[in-house]
Amino acid sequence: MKKINGLLIFIITTFILAAGCKNKETKLQTQTVKTDSVAVFILKKESFNKEVSFPGELLPLERAEIYAKVSGYVKNINVDIGDLVQQGEVLAVLEAPEMIANYAQANSDVQTARSMYAGSLDAYNRIVKAAKVEGTVAAGELERNKSQMMADSAALEAAKSKLNAFAQLNNYLVIQAPFSGVVTQRNVDPGTLVGTGNAKPILVVENNRTLRLRLPIPEAYTSASPDSTLVHFTVDAYPAVQFEAKLSRKSGALNLANRTETWEFLYTNKGNQLKPGMFANANLEFNRSAPTFMVPSTAVVTNQEKRFIIRLKEGKAEWIDVRNGIAVDNKTEIFGNLSEGDTLMVRGTDEIQPGKELMPKFLSK
Repeated sequence: MKKINGLLIFIITTFILAAGCKNKETKLQTQTVKTDSVAVFILKKESFNKEVSFPGELLPLERAEIYAKVSGYVKNINVDIGDLVQQGEVLAVLEAPEMIANYAQANSDVQTARSMYAGSLDAYNRIVKAAKVEGTVAAGELERNKSQMMADSAALEAAKSKLNAFAQLNNYLVIQAPFSGVVTQRNVDPGTLVGTGNAKPILVVENNRTLRLRLPIPEAYTSASPDSTLVHFTVDAYPAVQFEAKLSRKSGALNLANRTETWEFLYTNKGNQLKPGMFANANLEFNRSAPTFMVPSTAVVTNQEKRFIIRLKEGKAEWIDVRNGIAVDNKTEIFGNLSEGDTLMVRGTDEIQPGKELMPKFLSK
């Protein structure tokens, strides 16, 4: 009996000791879970300088598609593609016989109206002189002659206006260069009927001495200042050559289709080395006028609902909404309700919920 009692005591003691060890192990595991260590850094503001490459397009400084103002046949065309032209140079001459006839008729009408006005004016002057002798001319006769003279004067002015209109239309038969440049398209030959209904222009003239380099700048970069007003760019035709253009203007608004602002640079095209329509690859250096918050790109968490970083405050996690700025190497510029000296996680994840207790492990940023 004593042996049995001793055996029971031994079994009970062993069970109690095992249970105590297990409870200690469970407590240690719980403490470990509650005190997960995470890599963190101290937030501070930084200045940055970044070179970004943008695709662009070269366009002529001026471009004119020349159409016929009036209907007619091409009589002469004096230029062809590649020809250099000066402002005011005659490019083409049209002929429209009906317009010439109309002009001749209008000119004849002017001569007739002028003759009638001269006669009525002479008659009026004579009757005015005669009326100085009292009782010679009736008052009604004087007024009638005056009215006739004024009507003939008005008819003469109307005829002159009509003649000027036909003369202006005749001027449209001679097509001149609107500015100095080069002819890049020719779509007609002598004898072609042209008019306002033509789908294609008669000629296209472009001023290629100066080219516009237009770059679409993403929204994030529009508030950053380029380090210089100069931009260096390359084209496929001369891959080993760097060209330089100067900032001329900005559009001042975003293109709603792609959220970019158009920046325009001017390039002096010496020797017409570059051609309008070429694609260019331009490099711009950007910086901020004042330091901003830069964090490792891994610190920013983006899910379907928001973009945030995780801040540790009093050992607990907080989600802070942020907006991204410019990315520089492996860092990202952020904006939000943040202050210098905040403790942020190096690698954020939405698996860490707000309020979770964490043990910070400080790393250099």
